[in-house]
Amino acid sequence: MIDRARLEDIVREAGRIALGRWPGHGHALESWEKDPGSPVSEADLAVDVFLKRELAALLPSAGWLSEETIDAPERLAGGLLWLVDPIDGTRDFIRGRPGWAVSVALVSSGRPLLGLLCAPARDELWSAEAGQGSWRNGIKLAASRRTEFPGSRVPADTLPKSDLDLVPVERPNSIALRIAMVAADEADLVATLRWGFEWDIGAAALIAREAGAVVSDAFGQPLNYNKRDPRDFGVLVSAPDIPAAAVERLADRARALAG
Repeated sequence: MIDRARLEDIVREAGRIALGRWPGHGHALESWEKDPGSPVSEADLAVDVFLKRELAALLPSAGWLSEETIDAPERLAGGLLWLVDPIDGTRDFIRGRPGWAVSVALVSSGRPLLGLLCAPARDELWSAEAGQGSWRNGIKLAASRRTEFPGSRVPADTLPKSDLDLVPVERPNSIALRIAMVAADEADLVATLRWGFEWDIGAAALIAREAGAVVSDAFGQPLNYNKRDPRDFGVLVSAPDIPAAAVERLADRARALAG
């Protein structure tokens, strides 16, 4: 159905475009806030334009949903959708830190079919295909198999008092890269308690699931994609034996914050 090698080339080139503007390599960068607390840069827009053109040429029948493009309702009419975050982790990107990635997923009938993350500042390419497994730089991934919730590794700078039985590990700004850490057995649990968009997690969720992790919203419910309102409350990604304990731990907080 799709030229996988060409898709990988497109995503790698998108990463090179971003890297060519990254302050971490000394490049000057124009950035601003779309909304309070929501930064964007010229690099986000350049990558978005490139991906929209190249992915549309690769698969003209697919719709388009991206963080940096005005949503068009026509995407709901088709079975295929490109789900794109041109630079996930823009705060790290703007600050010259490496915790960012280009995120591209192909969604079919509400489910991710293909997912790629290109993190060129970390020299990483993550990929997954539904039913076929997931890889980082060509090495097949196997997710965390932790069986006990206490002691779980969580990407976090600090932990609240109620979670001090967990173990903080490196936390890239990109939620996609944090999810991928579970796929690579570098973390046991990732959880967010806020409304988030499909483009933030589509590719990474497939990568984690194909590596054997369990993926849901903050309440433990399945995630679907290409919804009219492309948001879910939270994401929870974990080793397969601990999601019930994680949902129980977070339940009161999730209900209070979801509104």
